[in-house]
Parts: sequence; C-alpha cells; structure tokens
Amino acid sequence: MAEAADFQGTSASPARRWLRRTGALLAGAPLLAGLLQLPAAMPADAAGQESPQAAPGTGSVSVAVDSLSPSAPTEGDTVTVTGTVTNNGKQPVTGAHVDLRVGPSLDTRSAIDSLAKKSDDVQGPTGEAVGGKYSEKFSKLTPGVAEPFNISVPADELDLGQDGVYQLAVALSGETAAQPWDQVLGVQRTFLPWQPEEAGTKTKTTFLWPLVSDVHMTAETGSNEQQTPVFSNDDLAEEISPGGRLDQMVSLGKDLDITWVIDPDLLASVDAMTRNYEVRGEDGATAPGRSQEVAKQWLSELQQAVAGKEVVALPFGDPDLASLAHNGTAVTGSLSHLKEATDAVDNTVQTVLHVKPSKDFAWPVDGAVDPSIMKVATSAGADKVIARSDSLQDDLSYTPSAARPIGGGTTAVVADSRMSTAFQGNLTKASASTLAVQRFLAQSLTLGLQTGKQRSVVVAPQRTPSVSQAQAMAEALGALQGGNWSESQDLAAAAKAKPDPSANRKVPPGSAYPSSLRKQELPRAAFEQIARTRAKLDNFKVILTDESRVVTPFGRAMNREMSTSWRGRGVAAVGYRDDVESYLDGLIDGVKLIEKSETKLSGRSATIPVTVQNNLVQGVEHLELRLTSQNPTRLKIDGKAYEEQPVAVNGGHSQSVKFTTSANANGRAKVEAQLYTEDGQKYGEPVTFDVKVTEVTPTVMLVIGGGVLLLVLAGFRMYTQRKRAAAREAAEDATAEAEDDADSPVGAPQNPEAPGDRLKEESEAGSRADAQQASDPAPDTAAESADPSGTGERVDR
Repeated sequence: MAEAADFQGTSASPARRWLRRTGALLAGAPLLAGLLQLPAAMPADAAGQESPQAAPGTGSVSVAVDSLSPSAPTEGDTVTVTGTVTNNGKQPVTGAHVDLRVGPSLDTRSAIDSLAKKSDDVQGPTGEAVGGKYSEKFSKLTPGVAEPFNISVPADELDLGQDGVYQLAVALSGETAAQPWDQVLGVQRTFLPWQPEEAGTKTKTTFLWPLVSDVHMTAETGSNEQQTPVFSNDDLAEEISPGGRLDQMVSLGKDLDITWVIDPDLLASVDAMTRNYEVRGEDGATAPGRSQEVAKQWLSELQQAVAGKEVVALPFGDPDLASLAHNGTAVTGSLSHLKEATDAVDNTVQTVLHVKPSKDFAWPVDGAVDPSIMKVATSAGADKVIARSDSLQDDLSYTPSAARPIGGGTTAVVADSRMSTAFQGNLTKASASTLAVQRFLAQSLTLGLQTGKQRSVVVAPQRTPSVSQAQAMAEALGALQGGNWSESQDLAAAAKAKPDPSANRKVPPGSAYPSSLRKQELPRAAFEQIARTRAKLDNFKVILTDESRVVTPFGRAMNREMSTSWRGRGVAAVGYRDDVESYLDGLIDGVKLIEKSETKLSGRSATIPVTVQNNLVQGVEHLELRLTSQNPTRLKIDGKAYEEQPVAVNGGHSQSVKFTTSANANGRAKVEAQLYTEDGQKYGEPVTFDVKVTEVTPTVMLVIGGGVLLLVLAGFRMYTQRKRAAAREAAEDATAEAEDDADSPVGAPQNPEAPGDRLKEESEAGSRADAQQASDPAPDTAAESADPSGTGERVDR
C-alpha cells in the first residue's frame, strides 16, 4: 500500500489516489491470504529446488523496449510500445504476461539519471499496471527464445496527471517451477514526457550537428604538374557513400533545425575526391581513387542541406586546443599553426559550400576548459568558447542559460552535459537507442519545468557520432522540435542571450582538467616535430619558383597533425607526422649536389666543375653554391679560401658550375661544396672531395726547352738550305743566259727559264724541306690540350 501511494505521488487527484489505494488493498487481500497459508520458506538446497538464475537486482527474463511512439504523447494520442522478452533462465516461464506500469513523476534531473542507472532492476518499484486488457500474454517462455510484444494504450488510459516526466516500466511477470507464484521476472524502465499543451514559456534549444572526420589526406600531391592528392586510405569514401556515417549525418540533418559545425578539412578532402586522386594501399603502393561521383553527390546534398542554415566552421583540421594549451605553447611557433588553420576557413568553406561560416566559436574536446585552454582558444580570433556544464559547473537548483561572460571580451557558451552525452555508447540495439531518446526528452522537459523563466540551452554531442548514434539524435531532436515545450535557436543567438547573473563565470583551474582527457593529449614531442617540419619547409620554399605547390599542401598537413581526431590513436598520429616529415625530406633531397671523385690538377691553375641536380617538377632559384678550400695555403678558389656563385636550375635538369682554382704546392687539398639559400642558411648536405695538385718540375721544363730548341734549329736549317738552293739557281740562270746571248740572234730572248721547270724545282725543294721537318722531333702539344676555357691546365675527374 505504501509502495502504491509512493508511486502515485502528485500525479493524480486526491479522489483518484484514494480509489487506487482501495483497489490495491482489495486486490492484495486474496494474495495475502494465500501467502499466510504457505509453509515456511526453506533453503533452496534443503528443498531440492533450483535456486533463481538471476543475480540480485536483475531479472531472469530480459525485457527490451525497442520503440515507444509517440516519444512525447499528448492528449488523444495512443502510446505504442514494442519490444522483446527473452527467458535467460534454465526453466520455462509459465503464465507470463507483459504489462505497462506508470510510476510517479520525476521532478529532478538527477532523479532521471538515477532511474536510468537501474532501469532493469526488478527489485525496485515499478508502479501500477495499466488495465489488464492492455497486456500481452504468453503461455510459456522457453529458455533462450526471444518473444516479441506490442502493446498500445490510449494516453488517457495512462492516467497521467500534471505536466512532467513519468516513469514507464514494461514488466514481464510469470512463474517458474522453482518459484511457482506470479512475480516480476524482468523489467525495463523508460521515460514518458508529458506536456499535453503548449508551454507558456518554451526553452530555446540549440543543437550542434557536427560534420567532422578523421585525417585522410596526406601531404603528398603526386610527382606531376597536376598535383594529384594522395589519401592514406579509402575510409572517407565509405563514410560519404550511401548509408555511411557522414551520408547519414547529412540526410538526417537536412530536415532538422540545427547548427552545422564543420571541419573545413573534411570539405577540402571530399572536394579533392571529386577529381583525380590516389589511395595508398596496405602495401604502400597507390592506386587511382574511384569515388568521384560519390563525392560530388555528397557535396551536392550538403550544399542543399546547409542552405539558409547557420554554419559554424572550426579551424582547418579541428586542432586539439587542449593539447596545444598544455603541451604546445612552450614550442616556438605552435600558436601560429592555429592562426593559419583559422585563416584557411574562408577559402575552403565558402568555395565548397557557397555559404559564409561563422569563425567566432572554438570547441575544446568535450567542452572541458581551464584558463590556458581559454587563452589558446581565443588567440586566433574566436571570442566564444563552447564549454560544457560538467566543466564550468554551477551550484544552483536549476540549469541557467548557456551564455557566460568570463571577462576579456570572451563568452563561454556552456552546453548542457546531460543532454550532450545522452547519445554516447553503443546504440546499435533498438532498446538502447529508444532509452537514449526518451532520456534526452525527459531531461529537456524537466529542465524547462524548473523555473517559469525562459532559458537558452545548448546541446553539443560527441564530434563523430556513429550511424546509430546519429539516428537516435535525429529521432530525439525531431520529437523535441515537434513537442510543446522547446523551440529551436541558432548558436549565435544563444551566445548573445541575456546571461543569468547567478551562473558561474569562473573558469576552473588546470588541476580540475579531467585526467582521462589529459592522457589522450598530443605530447610536447608532437609539437616539436611539427616545428622541425615547419623549419625545413621555410628553408625549402625560398628556392622554389612556385612555392604554393609545396607550402599549401604541407601547411594543411601540419594543421592535420594537430587534429583532435588523433586522441586515443597515438601510434597513428606518430606515423602520420613521420610520413609528412619524410616526404618533405625527400623533396628537399631532390635538389642536391652530385658526388665527386678525386680531381687532379696537372698545373698551377684550372677550373673545377660542380654539378647541381634538380629532380623536382618545378625550377629552383635563389641558391648559391659555395666552394671552399680547406687547405687554402695549397689550393685557392679564385685566389681566396672560397667562392660563391648563384645557381638556378630548371625542373628535371642538372647544371654544372665552374670554379677557377690555383695551386701553390704539390699534394692533396680537401674541398667542400655546399649549397646555401640567399639568407645564408645551408641547404642540403655538403659534398667533399680531394684535389690532387701535381706541380710542373724542372726536368719537365728542360724537356720542353729542348723541344723548343730543336724546332728553332730545324727552322734555321730549312732557311739556309733554301738560301743555298736559290743562290745555285741564280748562278745557273746567269750562265745559261750568257750562253743564250752568245748564240741567239740580236733582239731575241736571252734563253728564258721555262715556267714549268721553275715550278718543278720549287716543288722538289719544298718536298725536301718537308721531309727534313718530318725527321725532326715533334713539339709538345700540352698547350693545345688545355682546358677549353683557356684559364688553366686539363682537369681529370
């Protein structure tokens, strides 16, 4: 009797409560008489009977409530409950029947939480059964066999009283051979919100609908002019395909009044999939992606879904603000990545979705905040931080509005923790999903009934809901927006709502940050590696003719390295960072010096060529090549210890740079070649090689001098021979002429020499001279084989 009265509470009129008490007494009298006639209970082992199979508090029959429709009934509705009952014991259950039982109203939000924790406790109160005609009977429940049930009851028959949340229990009663009396063997409690008429003051509810995914794109852009993007796997294609997680998020959200919260990296990745892209397989090799049409369809549906709706954009890659605040700020340059991630929002969201997003909100993981997180979150321009009420707690008997000015022009928008966490866990079973929906609605209605004042409530669920979680969220939100106590509101309006003066505005200290979340953070080593990669990129980009081809993909990759999605996946995070840095190292190594073997100088001066190779697609410039002699007393470079020359090499080409050297002594001299950027930073690895100097000796000079002397003597001999021959010819000509003058008539020619004879003699004389020259030693041809530049001797490489 006391139990019945306790359950009735204030949910009915005094007369109705009296009638129920009387009925309970009359109904319990025969049962009481029967119990008095039973023999004293004996221990189970003494009686030889099997003990109950269920553990204390848990029934031997499990009851699953798979659906409750409508979720928030009003007058005139018929409440339909479907589900299954399963006998988990070893004995059949006979005389089984499923009843609906309405308990008292739950006046506080904590009471809802308590009931949810013991929803299947058969030892707890269950309330009174709704009339017998609204139960379903089973002749026998066989062990291990699930039996469905379907019960429909007019809302008026539930005998609900004033507005509020009521416990609705679905109980399976029956008896077994071991316990041959009718008793509750299994129960499942849920919540029934009851607001039959429009509330005078409705709660304004903001529901965040997150479109966030893991990191999928790598820093690689292919080795061609088209810069084909490379994906680390094909998981994103599965998520956006029909029935996939992100496909469901879009199709479910398009008909709801929600605030879309989007990571621009997701949009950039799907947009890249609309064109040629590659996917890396498990063996490391890449293959062409095949989901272009799927990507185009998903983006098209998303564009339609967000049209006219509020869109909040997270910084590119959804950076982990807590990790950055706790472990990254001590590493120089880490905060600059957050600024770059914020600046990348407009070019991505507006380009892909054709809507202007809000960049005013920062969203730390699970809304957990401390002063350092607040400072980092607002460092890139956001002036509103989405926190959660289990972090920024209030000591009030009611739930205040979300907006909390915390000083410095910053507003904390505090999401309700109970409603925000209502859809976590495994909701693949219909019974778990139904309970989550009813619990969410119960919390919302109870919150609204706390005061007569209108308040603004924000719901920030988990970042990446599963398909089943998203479906439960959509079902609950659809019921809430169709109910009588809540109305939708944008996040920007919730942030501007008048704050409750009694609400807590003090950010909790760092010591209050949950240890479970801190363990999942990116370590300082992650930010140090990102900084190292950034330094390499900065040193690399200055030599490129088109730095955007490298700076943009690597900049976005470094944003992804800070992503919140790496929480709980530390090994994968390290692997991704290593891949990015390794790929950059490979590109940097594409511009390098070619190794040189020992070079020989067979004289006091020569030119030494050094080759620069460019394996990149684009050209490089703004480089200087420095050749340094490590032993300048033996070998100088252009008369100094070193010389620098500018370098510019087209993509896919090599270029040799020549340096003038001079030797002062014989022996080996070590020389180092090193590339530098224009700002004096070393680029790449140096190339060191030996130069062997062979000085010209006196013996060699004597040999060369002797050769020159022989040439002079040969020339003098030729001259004297030709002079004697000319004299003989002149004497012979004179004699012949005198003879001709004596024999010839007066006036006739004086025996002139025939032109042919003279030419014959000159030819014979020339042949003799050539023969003489050929018999003389040949001159040294070293001068003819000198370096083509004419500045020194031959260089052997």
